[in-house]
Amino acid sequence: MYDVLNDSVLQKISEIADAEGVQAFVIGGFVRDIFLRRHNNDIDIVTLGNGIDLAEKTAHAISPKLTVSVFKNFGTAMFRYNGMEYEFVGARKESYSHDSRKPHVEAGTLEEDQNRRDFTINALALSLNKENFAELLDPFNGLQDMNDKIIRTPLDPALTFSDDPLRMMRAVRFAAQLDFTIEEKTFEGIRQMKERISIVSMERIIDEFNKIMMTEKPSRGIVLLDKAGLLELIFPELSKLKGVEVINGCGHKDNFLHTLQVLDNVAEKSDNLWLRWTALLHDIGKPRTKKFSETIGWTFYGHEIVGSRMVPDIFRRLKLPMNEKLKYVQKLVLLHLRPIALVDEEVSDSAVRRLLFDASDDIDDLMLLCEADITSKNEIKVKTFLQNFQLVREKLKIVEEKDALRNWQPPITGEEIIETFHIQPSKEVGIIKLAIREAILDGVIGNNHDEAFAFMLEKGKELGLAK
Repeated sequence: MYDVLNDSVLQKISEIADAEGVQAFVIGGFVRDIFLRRHNNDIDIVTLGNGIDLAEKTAHAISPKLTVSVFKNFGTAMFRYNGMEYEFVGARKESYSHDSRKPHVEAGTLEEDQNRRDFTINALALSLNKENFAELLDPFNGLQDMNDKIIRTPLDPALTFSDDPLRMMRAVRFAAQLDFTIEEKTFEGIRQMKERISIVSMERIIDEFNKIMMTEKPSRGIVLLDKAGLLELIFPELSKLKGVEVINGCGHKDNFLHTLQVLDNVAEKSDNLWLRWTALLHDIGKPRTKKFSETIGWTFYGHEIVGSRMVPDIFRRLKLPMNEKLKYVQKLVLLHLRPIALVDEEVSDSAVRRLLFDASDDIDDLMLLCEADITSKNEIKVKTFLQNFQLVREKLKIVEEKDALRNWQPPITGEEIIETFHIQPSKEVGIIKLAIREAILDGVIGNNHDEAFAFMLEKGKELGLAK
């Protein structure tokens, strides 16, 4: 512990606090992670004095050029130094109104400051003053809770979660990140206060949800959200995947549990947040396409198309980025059934080319998703599917090496068509560009300028254009 606290900035804070006659403490997540042996770049300092004043004096002592960001409304200040972020605040107590998670703040004691913390494991404090340097102040037995792998609120859970409902998401996030259990009374507090999540902005909710998504096993957190009743409030489309319907003794798999398994499978192979989102949404269209047939049982025809159309609305409501991240997820949801269709030996190179063209640079991610989508408990079936996908990978590699279609760019541009035929921008230009693309994908011509140019001239003649 002393090695960690031997940080030059913490030593400087200690000196200044002693010189100013105030008490200063490291508190919260940084202290927690010292005991958990996790790296943490964010250091929170609480002082029984003026936090802004301590921040500015510390920064000046380090370097007169060091910039301090001051937030007077919150009584906080922070600066960054050597890759670490130091935030300072005076010890305080908080009170809340029912319709807001923005607290009314007053100066308080260290005990009152620790009382306002979300969980016992985040209420630990270490003294920075010389006379009791590194002394641990742990009024709620947070260290024991860490040893027992428990998430528990310092005060009554109903009060803690009612005051700041985002703490419900944080409880689940910490449980998922650390593989801890949420203490029974604390979890019941989440269930009781779940409706309070409505006063939290979706941006803050989704920030916590994304942190859950990036854990080693995301399903842990999502299952907790579901059991607490939060999932149906913040992500009803995902909740609708739950359950198995049986007609005439014929049932389908639980698409919610299947989706979580696919998500975990992807998480084992990739730390790409948006590929994980694709796994979470790949079957999101199934509830809307579910039908029962007396002859073939349950079907979900077209769920990939319906699902891809749902993605923009989901992203918009959840305040996820409406940019290339959306397009990436939407595209892979749409394509996730295509690779398995290429297993047949009779499949033409044209079908392989079209998948390469449609998936472009994301073909490897698509194949990873498809392999993660195998969740059968039958080992022989899993082995067969994986062997089939290996055949698809080999076909893709052969065609890619031959035709160079990944991230494809047309060998003939619209400008070249206009210049060649001395025409204005028109529908004929689009017709020719589309015909060239289709000819390349069908293998009629090679993916090169010379063959495409000759094809363009022939197509131009058909349209009555003269060179």
